[in-house]
Amino acid sequence: MASRLPVPVRIAVALAAAGCAVLFGAPAANAHSVLLSSSPARDAAVTTPPAEVALVFNEPVETRFTELAVLGPDGASHWEAGSVSIVDGRVAAPLRPLGPAGGYTIRYRVTSADGHPVSGAIPFRLTVPGPGTADPATAAPDTAAMAASPADGGSMPLWPWITGGAVLLGTGFAVARRLSRS
Repeated sequence: MASRLPVPVRIAVALAAAGCAVLFGAPAANAHSVLLSSSPARDAAVTTPPAEVALVFNEPVETRFTELAVLGPDGASHWEAGSVSIVDGRVAAPLRPLGPAGGYTIRYRVTSADGHPVSGAIPFRLTVPGPGTADPATAAPDTAAMAASPADGGSMPLWPWITGGAVLLGTGFAVARRLSRS
């Protein structure tokens, strides 16, 4: 049994259906760096002050524009002892001996290989006071800028895909209708 629609209309409908299948079947773009692990781990309770903090990402990060800060229990004192080292997806910084017991926060901002900045904060707790003291003269990265930018989940929202599919489908139907009138 043959279709009653003319060939051009069937072609337009088939193209519209194929376009929608490609559009809705495409996976979400997730090319941004994702934090895989940290040392100390998120919410860890440590009894011995760590000599360094390290973050491991799922892909290499750019060496430029990387910021890493370790804030003490007062939220203002910095405990980094040197420059940040970046090897592939591992970002690390040495620490001065930590001081008071309490909550410390690792704040980071890195740039993914695709150029997208990714930032976040990792809290950990020192349960036994260390030998260090806060040094207010320590040069620190701009933690206000790091705190102002929220951590990025790295996934694209669904609405552009739905809008694109609707536009493609509407265009296909408009072309099919126009072709059927001629």
